[in-house]
Amino acid sequence: MRWLTTRSVEEFLAEAGEFLRAEPARNTVVLTVTEDLRVKAQAGMAQARTGATWSGHDEPLFGWWQQETGQAPVRGAFLHTPNFPVFLTLMSSEAASALAPQLAATGRRVSGVNAEAETGAAFAAAWQHRTGDAAKVHLRSRLFRLGELVRPDPGPEGAPRLAAEPDRDLLIKWTDAFVREVGDPVRQDHAAAVDNRLSYGGFIVWEAGGAPVSLAGLSRAAGAMVRVGPVYTPPELRGRGYAGAATAAASQAARDAGVTEVVLYTDLANPTSNALYQRLGYRPVEDRVTLSFQPGT
Repeated sequence: MRWLTTRSVEEFLAEAGEFLRAEPARNTVVLTVTEDLRVKAQAGMAQARTGATWSGHDEPLFGWWQQETGQAPVRGAFLHTPNFPVFLTLMSSEAASALAPQLAATGRRVSGVNAEAETGAAFAAAWQHRTGDAAKVHLRSRLFRLGELVRPDPGPEGAPRLAAEPDRDLLIKWTDAFVREVGDPVRQDHAAAVDNRLSYGGFIVWEAGGAPVSLAGLSRAAGAMVRVGPVYTPPELRGRGYAGAATAAASQAARDAGVTEVVLYTDLANPTSNALYQRLGYRPVEDRVTLSFQPGT
């Protein structure tokens, strides 16, 4: 078995697309990120940009784990975009261990790894052996898939609406606040990411008393799968049911658009959100861990 890599979204999807689409819920991140990149490329953009300039080994990199010869099926895949941990699909520990030194040899700046616990540990051990970087747990998360949607009853005051251009500044502010709160990599400018979502109707705003009070994001549909997130309510407005209502509205919007797989991630350290999403009809699929790398002594 060997890792094959590319910077071409089209080549990656041609080689690993069947593997990814076989389990769209588990592979939601890779599928939605590559769909965004593919759509932007078709629109004439040379590169998908998220507020930073990519060049050389900072470009997004994709790869798949496959038999040395023949037309053997793909047994794993990864995605690495600048400033984010390497994202590993379900794969063997052997594959994860083989990937780490191959990435290290390219000189890529790798801040961590996001994977199922066993494969994440295998990648981190191989990375430390090669680079000396130590790993520590940054986040433990759980992937949920929507079954039958159960709307909050009674629901909070207000109603949902699709976010639009006049909401742009507020969406940028709330996206920044969400990223800082959950401890994700902080980028200086979230405007491009917000503009991307606005271009396809990727934000639902819950409005009460004539003002936005909560938001729920939606990824671009990849096949028949959409991921809900981020979900954010300003601290002073929490505890009133707005986040649950916004999530339910976003989930229903996805279903109304013909999507059959609606998924989301939660932080396992947050029992409130985990309980909330299960009340809405979301059911666990898998747990993941994000490990961050720090230079060793």
